[in-house]
This record gives sequence, structure tokens and C-alpha cells, in this order.
Amino acid sequence: MTRSVHEANGALSRIRDLPYGIARSTAAAGELDEITANGPVEARAYALFVLVESYVWGNEVTKAYLPFTQLLRWWDEHPEHFDEQDAHSLFWSFKWMVGNLMDFPAVPAAQIDRTLDDMERRYAVAGNGMNAVTMSRFQWERSRGTQDVAAAYEAWVATPRDDFSQCEACEPGDRAAYLFDAGRTDEGVRLLETVLAGSPECATEPGDMLSHLQLAYLEQGRADEAATTHRRGLRHLDNGVAMTGPQGRHIEFLARTGNAERALGRLEEQQDSLVSADSPRDRWSFLLSVGTATALLAREHGDRSLTLREVPASTVAGLDAWIRSQALELAAAFDARNGTDAATRRTEKVWTSPPTVLPVSLSVLTAPSGVVSPAPVAGRALSDDAAAVGVGEPGPGGAPTASTASAATPRPGEGPTGPEFVARATEAAATDPASAARLYQQASSTFEAGGLLADAGFALAEAAQLAALEQDLTGALTAFPRAVALLRAGEVAPEFRGQVARAFARSSARAGDPLVGLVAVEKELADLGGPFGASAGAVSTEPGGTDGPDDAPTSRADARSRERRELSDTRARLLASTGEHAQASAAAEAVAEEYARAGDLSGAAHAFWLAGTTRAEAGDPEGAVDVLESAVDGFRLARDQRSRASVGNELVAILHGLGREDAAAQVAATLSER
Repeated sequence: MTRSVHEANGALSRIRDLPYGIARSTAAAGELDEITANGPVEARAYALFVLVESYVWGNEVTKAYLPFTQLLRWWDEHPEHFDEQDAHSLFWSFKWMVGNLMDFPAVPAAQIDRTLDDMERRYAVAGNGMNAVTMSRFQWERSRGTQDVAAAYEAWVATPRDDFSQCEACEPGDRAAYLFDAGRTDEGVRLLETVLAGSPECATEPGDMLSHLQLAYLEQGRADEAATTHRRGLRHLDNGVAMTGPQGRHIEFLARTGNAERALGRLEEQQDSLVSADSPRDRWSFLLSVGTATALLAREHGDRSLTLREVPASTVAGLDAWIRSQALELAAAFDARNGTDAATRRTEKVWTSPPTVLPVSLSVLTAPSGVVSPAPVAGRALSDDAAAVGVGEPGPGGAPTASTASAATPRPGEGPTGPEFVARATEAAATDPASAARLYQQASSTFEAGGLLADAGFALAEAAQLAALEQDLTGALTAFPRAVALLRAGEVAPEFRGQVARAFARSSARAGDPLVGLVAVEKELADLGGPFGASAGAVSTEPGGTDGPDDAPTSRADARSRERRELSDTRARLLASTGEHAQASAAAEAVAEEYARAGDLSGAAHAFWLAGTTRAEAGDPEGAVDVLESAVDGFRLARDQRSRASVGNELVAILHGLGREDAAAQVAATLSER
């Protein structure tokens, strides 16, 4: 029996709730096939739009042109099947298609001109405003680099906004990007500062705006604002859509501010965009930003080795030469299509006109210069672990410095106490994480000077975690092990220390040194009975040690068992990051089973997801399918729809790779079911 329009639209809306990716696109394509074959015809326009939207934002933009063309034809033939929202979606998606045509040099200029003319005609016939049309014409002139671009910009901003204008978060970023390119830096900065004060958000904002603004602050010599904007921008990059442009600009920023190691580390993380992106223009733009970085870095770090998978270069100098050749090749293709030499000139400028360079410190935590040993506290002597990381040691030359514990210890009426520092840090954490981290660090020093080693350890762990979130991995990786040492010296139970060790491990993995974190995690696991799935796994998890109330053995045992699972899970992830895929997969499956026994469905699903991913990376896609199916089912039971869809993306991609198209379609179709 044919579904009602309400039922079909409901199914399509559930697909739109899925995160962008191959699973959503596959589900949308399947739903369109069903509606095309069996109706209802009134839902076909919505189905076509959902597929167009899924492809555009799911990194498969070239696939969007066919359903978009079908949507236009359906509008021409059956406008009666479009409700008000369907019509709006059609004209809104016109902007995506026109804009994306420009990003592929193989698309002839004449075709883009015809499409723009058709867009303007259709908008006029429908009685729509012309802001989207003038914006698209400006984008085309800017893409070609013609002398008419300034006039096209002014025509766009003078056209009244309407229902088809860029969203209020996107438009200022588009305007500012042009203003910065045109040398109107102060004007662009004022625009973005005004808009960002209102905290705008959309799929790509404020991440895109912030990536431009950080570079503009360099031009203005505003180091502090540049650092704050850089940190804020990084927090908006992981949003489920491709952010190739902002990622490249952050690498450029790091190189231009003297943060060479951070720039190179981030470059290696984002290296896939060197060889592929959503479009040739996105790749070209990324190459220009990264080329700006490598051109600077090659001067002093040309021989620095890099780990690159698909790029035929092993040093910074070699990568710089390769990027230049690739960028010039793309520029030539765009110029041939556009009938100008603007892209080539823009590319050569990267290597012939050095950009503004401004030293910017991105450190959040102050480097410890040592602390004076606190007065002995009963039962709380500093351990060898603490001494190994500098706890209780004097500053240079044996003399205390301004940052030592003695200096941080206020006499009555002379300064804040440890709890006061913590209160200030808690209040600042939401709006100014960097300041909060420093306040927690001060709290730790004050607590330690008073012999409150457990309090000092937890405060320093908070400081380290905030520093990691603010991208100060150097500071975090200095503070975390010291925090663990303080907690051990303060006789904090392993089920509580483990949380800090796991945070330390995550930061070490991000910094490219997971083995350091692995050592810390396994040390805590040893105190809890060893990792699940290992030979030590048979050790009893009954409570031990001296911490905790004697009248609550069950809750103590539960806490220890729970932390042991979390540490075992972290251990499996660290093994995966070291390339030990087979060992990681086995460890992940073992802890997944423990999560399931404990009734933690979400934990089990996440661990099965890791096991499936590592099996695939180890060259066992068939084995990965079974484990990933367990993860999908686990997230369904846990009612975690976004995670279910995300692992579904991975499962569908593997099934496609195995040629199991029917199975891929079946998985995709079930992901939107509640």
C-alpha cells in the first residue's frame, strides 16, 4: 500500500536528522527510488532535495547535479506537486549548484554563464529577491579574478537581503574574505568583530570567520587577539562537515607566528587534503594556505622529516616544492577555463611575496620552574614518581622563584587561597578557558605548598585538561604526569587517578606520542587488576587499598571495575594509534564484552566500533562488518542516534567496498528508524 505524504515526509525528515556522510546519502537515494517507483508523487520534490542536500554536504558534490537537474525538471513539469517549502528548497539549492560549478575547472565558463542567467530568470519569474543572484555573480567574477569583481561586490551588498540570502552567519564571512583579499583589512576586521559578538552559528560558522580573522589580526600586529581567535577557531572545526579552508588557514597561522612544530604536526594530521578535497578549488585553496606555511618553514626546517602517506616528499623542502607544482597545475586549469591569469598570479605570490610574520605565544600554562617541598604532612610523603617530574624541587640554582610554592602560599590577608583560585577558575572556564587553566595551576601550587597533595593533583589535572582543549599540548603534557604524581603522593585511589591518566593519554596521542600515555594507563591498570582480555584479566577486582569507606565494599568494587573498563578501553585506543591494529581490535572486543556484562550499552557500542575500525585497518573488512554491526545495534539499544549513524557511515562504506550494495542500502535504510 502506498504511504501517505505525511509518512513519506516523515521518513525523509528522519534521514535529514542523520549526520552527513555516505550512509545518509545512500538512505536518501533509496528513499527517492521508493517514492519515484511507488509514490506518493507529492513527496518527490522533498526527496530530490534531501538527496541534493546530502550529496552537497556529504563530500560528494559532483553527485548532486543529477538530482538537482531532476528537481528542476519536476518543477517545470509539475509545479502543483511543490508546496511552499519545496519551492524554497529548490531555489535555495540553486546557490549550491551555481557555486559548485565554479569550483571545477572542467566546467566551461559558458555553461556557468548560462546557469547564472537561468537562475536569474527563474528567480524573476517566481518573484524572488535578487540577493542570491547578485551574490552568485560576484562569486563568479571573484573566481575568475576579473576587473569587475569590485563592482560585483558592491552590487551584491547593495541588494536587499531576502529569503534566499546567505544565512546571517555565513554572509559576513563571505564578505570579509573578499575584503581581506582586496587589502581592506580594517574594514573586514570591524565587520567580523561586530558579527562574532552575537555568537552566530551554522554548518561552517563561526569556524570559517575565525580562521580569516586570526590572520587579519596578524596583519594588524595584534598578537593577543590573534592567539585568542586561533584557539576559539580550533574549537569550531569538528562540526561534521568539511572545513578544508579553515584547516589550511590554521596551519598557515601557526607557521606565520613562529609555532613551527605545531604547524608541522597539524599539517601531518590534515595531509589528506593535500591530495583530495570536495572540489579542485577547495584543494587549490588548501595548497595555497599550506604552501604559505611550507615556504616559511623551509627556510629553517627544510631538512625536517615528515611522515606523508600519498605525497612523494619526505622533508619540508620537498613538500614545499611539490605543493608549488601541484598548485600551479591547478591554477593553470582554472585560468584556461576562466580566460585570465589570476589563479597563476595568486599562486606565484605565495612564494614570491613573504607574508606578515608575527611571533605569537600559544602557551596556556606557565612552565614550572620547580617548587619548594611543602612541610611534611602525616601519611603524605612525596613519592619517587613525584620527584621524577619536579615536584618538591627548587628552582634554578636551588633558590625558589616567583612561581614556587612558597611564593604562591599567601600569608593571611596577602592573597587568594587554593579554594578561592578554584572558584575563580570554575567561573572563568566557560568563557575564558585559558585564564581558567592558569587559575587552576595557581590553585595547585597553593594547595601543594600547604601539603594538600590530592587537592593539588586534581587542580593541576583540571589545568592540564583545559590547556589541552586550548591546544597547548606542551603545557598539558608537562602538567598531566605531575598531576598523576601528586595524586599518588596524596594516596588517591586508582579508580580516581585513572581518570587523570586517561586524559593524559588522550593528549599524548594527539601530540603523536601515544606510548607515553600507554605507560601511564597500564600503570593504573596494574593497580586495578590489569586490562580486560589480557593475562592479568583474571585478577580479582574486589576492592583493595586503604581508601574508601569500609562499609561500602560493593560501591567501591563497582567504581574500581568501572574505571578498569574505561582504562582498558583507552589502552585499546592507544594501541590502535600506534598501528597495533590486531592487538587493538582484540583488546577492544574484550572490553566491549565487559561493558555489555555491566549493562553499559553505549560503552560496549563504542568499543565494538573501535574493534571494527581497527579490523578494517588491519586488512580484514569482512571481519570488520560483523563487529560494526554489533556497534550499530548497540547504539540503537542505547538510543544514541548520532553515533549509530556515524558508525553506520563506516559500515556502509565498507560494504560498498566489498561490492555488497544491497546490504549497504539495507543498513542505510534502517539507520533512520527509531
